[in-house]
Amino acid sequence: MSDNSAKPQPVVVITGASSGIGKASAAEFARMGWHVIATGRDPARCDAAEAQLRAFGKVDFLRGDFAEMADVRRVAREIAALTDKVHVLVNNAGGIRDGLYVSSEGLEATFAANHLAPFLLTRELLPLLERAGQDSPPGTVRVIAVSSLAHEQAKAMRWDDLMMLDDFATGPAYCQAKLANLLFTRELANRLADKGITAQAMHPGKVGSNFWSHGEASLQAYGKGQDLVSPEQSARTIVWLATAPEAGVNGGRYFHDLAEIAAAPQALDDAAAARLWQESERILADL
Repeated sequence: MSDNSAKPQPVVVITGASSGIGKASAAEFARMGWHVIATGRDPARCDAAEAQLRAFGKVDFLRGDFAEMADVRRVAREIAALTDKVHVLVNNAGGIRDGLYVSSEGLEATFAANHLAPFLLTRELLPLLERAGQDSPPGTVRVIAVSSLAHEQAKAMRWDDLMMLDDFATGPAYCQAKLANLLFTRELANRLADKGITAQAMHPGKVGSNFWSHGEASLQAYGKGQDLVSPEQSARTIVWLATAPEAGVNGGRYFHDLAEIAAAPQALDDAAAARLWQESERILADL
């Protein structure tokens, strides 16, 4: 007789999983028996990661450029074709650029990939997250944002020019996008609290990955002089945030290295968090 009492396989979606901490997290979830749905941008890196990750378990790998919201919507549809439930969403994709890049939709690439893409993907996957939440213990369905200590350098959101198209600089654009990650997590936690879904954010540390290679020469030189941690070390915190009971309560918090840490005061502003949600909806509606 077959065993029908076996637990259904939990599903995790991890963006930016073709390398770095996204790939390391995907490998760990696959080893734990989860169904991993991974996304990546570079076709060659995606192909290589997919081949490696499938040695550990069930992995589906989707391709998309998250600076393009049409790609985000398509990936969301492809996820919905693979599963009717998502138990954990890890919004990891993002990064810094070496200059001003504007997408085919008129969006500045740093703000688009780091904030608008996770905002839109989360919104599109909410029915799948809510469906998982209906038959899972409260707090076990989770949305995790990979932010950064860089958020501390953005003293406030530039509401009159969120994409900094009038006054662009790579560092400030990245710092503001990481502040946006924390504000989005805060508002998301407020909105999902009564649905049994928890939203948390984390700082991965200075990671030895290809993050540095996409920045300006000064950032690349800075990275070479740092004591970098392995992607696997940062992935431990992502997996812990997805599975540890203590991470499933009191959403909107910020973590590093398996422990809660303090976010900057500007990341704790509920009014700014609500306003960012409305501004993000407006930008997407105007596309």
